[in-house]
Amino acid sequence: MRRCVVLVCLAIITGVSSSQHNGGENPNTIDEDIFKILQDDEDYEELKEVEEEAEESPCDSIHCPAGKECVEEEGEGACVCVRDCPEEYDTRRHVCSNHNQTFQSDCSLYQARCWCEEGEGRCGQERIRHAHIEYYGECRQIQECSEDDMADFPRRMREWMFNVMKELAERDEISPHYKQLEKEAESDQSRRWSNAAVWQWCDLDKHPRDNAISRHELFPLKAPLHSLEHCLAPFLDTCDGDTDHMVTLEEWAKCLELELEELLDKCEGIQNMP
Repeated sequence: MRRCVVLVCLAIITGVSSSQHNGGENPNTIDEDIFKILQDDEDYEELKEVEEEAEESPCDSIHCPAGKECVEEEGEGACVCVRDCPEEYDTRRHVCSNHNQTFQSDCSLYQARCWCEEGEGRCGQERIRHAHIEYYGECRQIQECSEDDMADFPRRMREWMFNVMKELAERDEISPHYKQLEKEAESDQSRRWSNAAVWQWCDLDKHPRDNAISRHELFPLKAPLHSLEHCLAPFLDTCDGDTDHMVTLEEWAKCLELELEELLDKCEGIQNMP
């Protein structure tokens, strides 16, 4: 379009030169014509961009789970297994699954899981249907958690949560509500562990905020510490008492050996607690 405008302008300018030599049309009138053509061209381009933006894709309103992406098929959006995962050569970005199998990336793990869920021939092992990320980095040999270590782990976990909460409060990285809980825990030792436990649970219950922690929501707590703390994974598994892959506040209190009443009604912005 702009090429045509340029040609038109050249033609008009050539005409201007001829008319000036021949005592023809007023140059001012010709200038106005040129600017009008340019303005019309810009208006056309803007209208075209608006029309293109207005054309919504069927995938715009579709949210696909991990391992899937939306593709347009016959005017409809559909979730299919991710077709290509980017190559990842940095071993720090590799992931270890709950089956102690290393994948090149989280995309690769979820893609493989999708293949198994969809019954595709590319499914290498049926167990991958239930695979999830245990921690980042290549799989390594994790020391087995002994009975004595597991028995002592709730205490260690409570103390660790309090120390993290205290540090974040000092760095002003938690909300005033939880800073107040930390302050209470400092002045009243009976609230030391319960306040830290409820802060951690409420902090994890975000996506969505539904009064229960899913495996996905546990990931920020579990992944960085799994290879450093050999009892963490089995401990968190025991927190899911009914094995529904969700940890309620009641289950959280029980596995940390705390009274539920000490944790109720302390989450910021949480209502209808069990």
